[in-house]
Amino acid sequence: MRFADSHCHLTDPQFDNDRDLVLERARSAGVARCIVIGATGDFSHNERAVALARQHPDLFAVVGVHPHDAKTITPETYIRLRELAHHPKVVGLGETGLDFYYDNSPRADQRRHFRAFIRLARELDLPLSLHVRDAYPEAIGILRAEGEGQVKGVMHCFTGTEEDAHALLELGLFISFSGIVTFKNAQALREVLRIVPLTRLLIETDCPLLAPVPYRGRRNEPAYVVRVAETIATVTNRPLAAIAEATLRNTEQLFRLPV
Repeated sequence: MRFADSHCHLTDPQFDNDRDLVLERARSAGVARCIVIGATGDFSHNERAVALARQHPDLFAVVGVHPHDAKTITPETYIRLRELAHHPKVVGLGETGLDFYYDNSPRADQRRHFRAFIRLARELDLPLSLHVRDAYPEAIGILRAEGEGQVKGVMHCFTGTEEDAHALLELGLFISFSGIVTFKNAQALREVLRIVPLTRLLIETDCPLLAPVPYRGRRNEPAYVVRVAETIATVTNRPLAAIAEATLRNTEQLFRLPV
């Protein structure tokens, strides 16, 4: 079976000492595609994500600025993102969105730059990797206003309600589940999972965070995306092979990866 990790932060310093071994373990586990998110702290992680993708045929980069860091965005930021976005291994923009749980950047800045990223995605014809926490209704409203029917993307690490999931599906977006879906206290999320069509489902690690059971509390890595797929197979009463095939195909379709 072949899997895809649709959202991982492999430029994180936690991987600096063994990144090649992490990639070897992923490939041994059947992980055939990894989408490396450049929005990891300072802007230089975008350049590192592109460099990493250039080195490995099974890695692809998404570039952007996390909503936590929206207050740091300047006009120069968008110039540099446009330059990176034209690299053939860059397959999307993000992660971008709204995070009203931590409020690390003023909400006004988050809203303004979320809208700007949606417009940039439309201009460049790239999908968005979306991050939303404690702000689903407002984020969905902005997506409707700025990009309904015109922007493709995925709500990464989905933790919303059934109502939120329906709204995202109506917008034509994919929904991605992380290791959270394996947690003992995530029964409500597993119930929401049941309503997501197989054709709109992605899986991810969001590593190095959110390691799934039985690795919870450890550093997460792409090989563990298989555990996410196993939980989804159990919850939806589908064969693991069907989950692997569909989520790999969906990742390739959304990010227009070579097959």
